[in-house]
Amino acid sequence: MQHLLSLFDLSTKDLEGILATATFLKTRLNRGERPPVLERRVIALLFEKPSLRTRVSFETGMAQLGGTSLFLGEDVGWGKRESPADFTHVLGQFVDAVVCRTKKHERVTQIAKFDAVPVINGLTDLCHPCQALADVITIQESLGSVAGKHLTFVGDGNNVAGSLALICAMLKMRFTLACPNEYRLNQDWVAKIYQQYPQAMIEETSDVKKAVGDADAIYTDVWTSMGQETESAIRKQAFADYQVNANLMSMAPSHARVLHCLPAVRGEEITDEVIDSNQSDVIVQAGNRMHAQKGLLAWILNRDWVTDNVAAES
Repeated sequence: MQHLLSLFDLSTKDLEGILATATFLKTRLNRGERPPVLERRVIALLFEKPSLRTRVSFETGMAQLGGTSLFLGEDVGWGKRESPADFTHVLGQFVDAVVCRTKKHERVTQIAKFDAVPVINGLTDLCHPCQALADVITIQESLGSVAGKHLTFVGDGNNVAGSLALICAMLKMRFTLACPNEYRLNQDWVAKIYQQYPQAMIEETSDVKKAVGDADAIYTDVWTSMGQETESAIRKQAFADYQVNANLMSMAPSHARVLHCLPAVRGEEITDEVIDSNQSDVIVQAGNRMHAQKGLLAWILNRDWVTDNVAAES
């Protein structure tokens, strides 16, 4: 059974297949075509954390593929009313896949271990694989390719940054994290990337000016994520010199694109002038969440269609 708990669950060939499927389906949609790839399939959205992009993109994407989705909040009693095994096996009787958006990564792995239904990580404290899929599609659309490109992430070495470091290694991109030393990437995660992808190009530096000097894409995220609110004042002070603003962009190549996974705290990690500029791909990037996830869902739930259509065309 195929799960996507992190991008480590995919080979590079798998990843390329998902990205190709996403691009194929986006092209078809732009022509007004919505092939019923997942007709009468049902996914459950099991969410512990608030969401705009993840929920709406999965629900809309599933509808465009001919299927449907169920949003499951606290009322289903996940982890409260019955054992994890009973909960998961019963859910597997009803739906074709589960998308989990949860506070702790262990919650997602707990459901997946029963192999009752394919599980997709819609965000955990460890990683955000669906976001990374959308990000590389956006970079490819703007810059024509991803191999050899340099992605610089300015800010906290969080779950999004970790997923980007991994997907860059898988696709032979350079990845640089510019942050204060105490906010670096999870070093166990980095070690695992190098173990699986020895040729990975990952750099961490506190010199933000150097980090953006030859960047093809400059990415940032909020300094204080959900659940870190008590650290807000400390983080604002620590990241004060890491704002993506016009001055910083002037030190980057003129072709560099701007990315942000949203929601943004405008005026904090990024200025209005930059996020609304002609260099910004932020809104397209958000839209690509749906296209990336459509490719992922089709690849997981109807591989034969992908083989017969996407693989055959390529």
